[in-house]
Amino acid sequence: MNADEFRRRGKEMVDYVADYLEGIEARQVYPDVEPGYLRPLIPPTAPQEPDTFEDIINDVEKIIMPGVTHWHSPYFFAYFPTASSYPAMLADMLCGAIGCIGFSWAASPACTELETVMMDWLGRMLQLPEAFLAGEAGEGGGVIQGSASEATLVALLAARTKVTRRLQTASPGLTQAAVMEKLVAYASDQAPGSTWGWGGGRVCVWRLQGDYDEGLKSGLLLALQVVATLGTTSCCSFDNLLEVGPVCHKEGVWLHVDAAYAGSAFICPEFRHLLDGVEFADSFNFNPHKWLLVNFDCSAMWVKKRTDLTGAFKLDPVYLKHSHQDSGLITDYRHWQLPLGRRFRSLKMWFVFRLYGVTGLQAYIRKHVQLSHEFEFLVRQDPRFEICAEVTLGLVCFRLKGPNSRNEALLERINSARKIHLVPCHLRDQFVLRFAICSRTVESAHVRLAWEHIRGLAAELLGAEKE
Repeated sequence: MNADEFRRRGKEMVDYVADYLEGIEARQVYPDVEPGYLRPLIPPTAPQEPDTFEDIINDVEKIIMPGVTHWHSPYFFAYFPTASSYPAMLADMLCGAIGCIGFSWAASPACTELETVMMDWLGRMLQLPEAFLAGEAGEGGGVIQGSASEATLVALLAARTKVTRRLQTASPGLTQAAVMEKLVAYASDQAPGSTWGWGGGRVCVWRLQGDYDEGLKSGLLLALQVVATLGTTSCCSFDNLLEVGPVCHKEGVWLHVDAAYAGSAFICPEFRHLLDGVEFADSFNFNPHKWLLVNFDCSAMWVKKRTDLTGAFKLDPVYLKHSHQDSGLITDYRHWQLPLGRRFRSLKMWFVFRLYGVTGLQAYIRKHVQLSHEFEFLVRQDPRFEICAEVTLGLVCFRLKGPNSRNEALLERINSARKIHLVPCHLRDQFVLRFAICSRTVESAHVRLAWEHIRGLAAELLGAEKE
């Protein structure tokens, strides 16, 4: 494919993408295929001679689309949203064209510097404390990770390195293995799957303090990390940073705050209070690729002291060194992450922030929250159903009154019909249905049609129980 054909095919692909997204509502939201459906539809080996572009596009519709779950359908209400916008798609095209591997400033200065500035832009949109911003001479700063899971792991490894070195400095004879076997991290049992849990729906401060004190008395060190969650996956509950933070600060325990979904909402002044207490955190993370119209992958992570990350991950083989790395004016992001290479992901942020503006992004968040409250209102009008958790942002947890088996059967009917798509969670031993406002194009009419569909299936189910 030469440049002329690329121009022609590129325009065709843009048309295909635009047609797909404009017509996505007419597609079945959840695929009707069985595991292994695809292998018989494609050859066992790659073609020896080139295929035509027309054949490939035809196979997209014939082979790929039947097995696609349409996350951007206005009838997709499962999991949490995954962001999608035309500006971000255009930026991804440019990212692919530039094709740099931005492991260091020297590898592509714009790739590094735009990321630093965009993370400061976003941090100021959230009103993060200045300590988290790079600025021109700050000790902190932001980095784009691949996912919240990756950010949690990076924070955990940085905390482990920091506490290990601190303990070994105090006790030079202490081995790394001796430290490792005694380190414990804390999180709520509603924290994302990338962390491990204990206790109740939120981090329990009295238990955290009590366990820490008991650990010191028994010789078991509990000084590694606390992961506080703002907007848990199951029900969008919030740990209280103003309670957890002072305990961590007092004891010198690394506090990592995971706001993967909810963090986008903090750009709205009316939701910013949910982030109160972040000043106690050592690291903070959320996913613009969930709810801020920046396509996957773009997970924003900030630290107060970037040396905490670089101290854990820095490796400097001679072929990666460059003359500016010790100038103090720039950073090499390979020292902030697990992989070496990285894409020019900040282009997506730059395009989206400029083409939507802060007010446009705020309006998008507010619309989703309004739609979730509309669905909550509809559920509350039907005495057969109950709301199972406070509706704060764009997620409604609800169920049919009665046993778990009834709700399991209702979810089976919903997803088997394939008109809408939902996933469940467990709250206090109850099987609960989650209704998340996800699509960029979802409107009140879609929410109301979904609710009527759910009500109809519930009536069928309850009628069958009486037979």
